[in-house]
Amino acid sequence: MGVIMIDNPATHFNLKTHMNSQDLKTAIEKIPQRGGLSNVGRAISFVTKNFFSKANGNRSGAPNVVVVMVDGWPTDKVEEASRLARESGINIFFITIEGAVENEKQYVVEPNFANKAVCRTNGFYSLHVQSWFGLHKTLQPLVKRVCDTDRLACSKTCLNSADIGFVIDGSSSVGTGNFRTVLQFVTNISKEFEISDTDTRIGAVQYTYEQRLEFGFDKYSSKPDILNAIKRVGYWSGGTSTGAAINFALEQLFMKSKPNKRKLMILITDGRSYDDVRIPAMAAHLKGVITYAIGVAWAAQEELEVIATHPARDHSFFVDEFDNLYQYVPRVIQNICTEFNSQPRN
Repeated sequence: MGVIMIDNPATHFNLKTHMNSQDLKTAIEKIPQRGGLSNVGRAISFVTKNFFSKANGNRSGAPNVVVVMVDGWPTDKVEEASRLARESGINIFFITIEGAVENEKQYVVEPNFANKAVCRTNGFYSLHVQSWFGLHKTLQPLVKRVCDTDRLACSKTCLNSADIGFVIDGSSSVGTGNFRTVLQFVTNISKEFEISDTDTRIGAVQYTYEQRLEFGFDKYSSKPDILNAIKRVGYWSGGTSTGAAINFALEQLFMKSKPNKRKLMILITDGRSYDDVRIPAMAAHLKGVITYAIGVAWAAQEELEVIATHPARDHSFFVDEFDNLYQYVPRVIQNICTEFNSQPRN
């Protein structure tokens, strides 16, 4: 546990300063009241940038929770700062005390500020008391909610909550050198994610006329192991049956996806498929698999758009040559995260 003051944000003590409850209680009792403004937005930004670091005692795997207590209303805006906090995996709880009376509401900088700040707007993250004398009543409900880790929705970010299956064209037209370039592209995307058995998991399928499971989601649970596994994938060579490969990936990879994970398929191909892709692509969409189709060189644009999740402009990419694949890594990551962060907060 750590404490941040809101007026001029600064850390009073961090997550590893006090290691037992008595020391923590003593430290809290010594915090002086400083007065000043209710700069909630600044305080949330400070926490996002400075507080939850390994140096300050943050533990991987433990949810990051911020409890904001404010009487009246914030004197600055909280919406943008809170959005960045949510995208960083921080669960914001908001306790409002008293609040603006009718003739004070004109001074409120951002109406409905609590809903703009909290992780979800379903009431789980918000508590209100009429006066400071009633603050003790929030203790048990707050502790119960903070400890309900399954409902701490903002612990999930676009980088730590997916099962990502790469479906890689290993046909003869790719060639050995270009195949290594494709694997480097797969590596560069994988590097961006937080990988473990409880965070993002990676799997890979290679295909020609036939299909081969290179490794499933449960095979490797660390980033170094995943990157080494990608490096070891051997070039197969053969024809191009993309439709059959999508079906194979659904059966061999995504059937074993965890129910609380977003399912992402990233398919890379350099040519037109010899078989039908429409029905397998539709099956993927119906199973909730978000599909990104990346075509290189001789790939057919209209086929990529059929394979890709709607809207195709956000999920299909055409690259003129293999050596330019690396340029699309930031765009793929950005689109994955934009889609994740646009989910409703209710």
